[in-house]
Amino acid sequence: MTPLLDVADLSIGFGTAQPVVQRVSFSVRPGETLALVGESGSGKTLTCRSVLRILPGSAQLRSGSIRFGREGAVQDLLSLPERKMRSIRGNHISMIFQEPMRSLSPLHRIGNQVTEVLKLHRSKSGSDARKQVLETFEQVGFADPERVFRAYPFELSGGMRQRAMIAMAMVAKPDLLIADEPTTALDVTTQAQVLGLIKDLQRATGMAVILVTHDLGVVANMAEKVVVMNKGRVMESGPAAAVLSAPQHGYTRRLIAAAPMIPQVAAPSAPQMHDDLILDMQGVSKTYQMRGGAWKAPVHVHACIDVNLSLPRGRTLAVVGESGSGKTTCARIALGAEKPDAGSRVLFRGKGSDAPLPVHAMDRAQRTQFQRSAQMVFQDPYSSLSPRMRIQEALTEPMEIHGLGTRADRREKAAEMLRWVGLSPDMLGRFPHAFSGGQRQRLSIARALTLDPQLLVCDEPTSALDVSVQDQILTLLEDIQARMGLSYLFISHDLAVVSRIADEVAVMRQGVIVEQAPPDTLFYSPQHPYTKALIAAQPEPDLSRPIDLALVARGAGAPATWPEMFRFVGTDAPALTEVSPGHQVRCHV
Repeated sequence: MTPLLDVADLSIGFGTAQPVVQRVSFSVRPGETLALVGESGSGKTLTCRSVLRILPGSAQLRSGSIRFGREGAVQDLLSLPERKMRSIRGNHISMIFQEPMRSLSPLHRIGNQVTEVLKLHRSKSGSDARKQVLETFEQVGFADPERVFRAYPFELSGGMRQRAMIAMAMVAKPDLLIADEPTTALDVTTQAQVLGLIKDLQRATGMAVILVTHDLGVVANMAEKVVVMNKGRVMESGPAAAVLSAPQHGYTRRLIAAAPMIPQVAAPSAPQMHDDLILDMQGVSKTYQMRGGAWKAPVHVHACIDVNLSLPRGRTLAVVGESGSGKTTCARIALGAEKPDAGSRVLFRGKGSDAPLPVHAMDRAQRTQFQRSAQMVFQDPYSSLSPRMRIQEALTEPMEIHGLGTRADRREKAAEMLRWVGLSPDMLGRFPHAFSGGQRQRLSIARALTLDPQLLVCDEPTSALDVSVQDQILTLLEDIQARMGLSYLFISHDLAVVSRIADEVAVMRQGVIVEQAPPDTLFYSPQHPYTKALIAAQPEPDLSRPIDLALVARGAGAPATWPEMFRFVGTDAPALTEVSPGHQVRCHV
């Protein structure tokens, strides 16, 4: 079959320096999925942007050709006038960008932005376009498509914004879909459903897909062909089965070795009791009042419902769940950044304290001490550092606010923290844009450590990182915990990452903790259908263990609350199963 897209000897450079993409060649046929795999900075995104001719202004196409089209209508994209390229972008070739907050207009509603694609390229009327957009929203996993249609980007979580970007790219059913890390910010169940949706569209329309990813598990479940890139060069390419099962290049073997996997547990360990709790959350609920539509009453959204979590000192408690399940809301409540509903109780007990203190009823002095003792590492390393502040200013600012040390002391502390996270003190004079994503996450960790905290809340600290950098960050967090005796509240949607770092795992869905147990107990005998779906949806770089989409769909559709659970399985009487000691299940049958 004639290739739909053929890229030959492509080289891209900036100024007079060496090309950052060097003689890259690949092709993709209709209905085929090609995966571009590699670490951050390997040239994957630049290569894909060159197909749509949306490279940065300073970039130069040094050599190569890009030919696109079905047999008998092949065009050289590099020689087309800009007017014809506009008719190809979004219509015949669509792209899902990695950072949805930068790609979506903050001034327009999500529905209007997605509808615009159909009005421009399919000449659809307002009502027809709206109907198709709502159907696409439902396909990509939105529980309430109408609300998302009316929402602005800032009203959605990171994962929900990424789903909106996926819907925008797929709504016009293009010939070629370029997906740049399309599922990085998604939970594994939604990721599995989106990947299944892309596969269904391929079968129905013959659409080709170029999948840019660092997740070899996604590659194993999606791609027929793989191109492995490093430092702008192709290291290895070929059929996915051959590359994943018998990699020839050392770089490919290192990528596969760094990929996280859920361990195979032979038997659960005995439960351990801990009396020294640094954080205790009991009966925590949080309700938001959202505006309704025109002439409609406000809508009450329950972000957390009767959440009970306990974190022993020096241990790691992981909260796992899909986007919008209430994980980050719980973290913000634990830090006092969000006020819970009446009747909720959040207690923090620092070192040397006689009794735990209520986080939301502290006086000024207690609040200041608490803010020093509890710090947060944010999800997005790109937006959590001010682009206008040098690294020295970013790291010393928390100490300056709390009046700690002299200026020289603060600078020395900042240099020490950089050494702790594996960076050089010579980097203090740089701005954040000079660092890679993994380095920026290390800087975020260093800033959180400058106040010598006892509790670190890590909100998806590795979700935006490639597998090798992810492995480095997890190793760093383990080393820091061993050195400082820190306690971690670890927010994630990746069970493979959680299995490595957590001492206890709480599974959260629709604001409810549906199951809680140590990792080996949870993986050995999951009780709740949603937990089973999370485990089944975890992509692994093993062709013999594909994602079970049927199990994922069943678990993702299971309700979270006890009465709804019985209605879901069609019974009124509970049929209880035996649960391992230390294994808490909110509702199961």
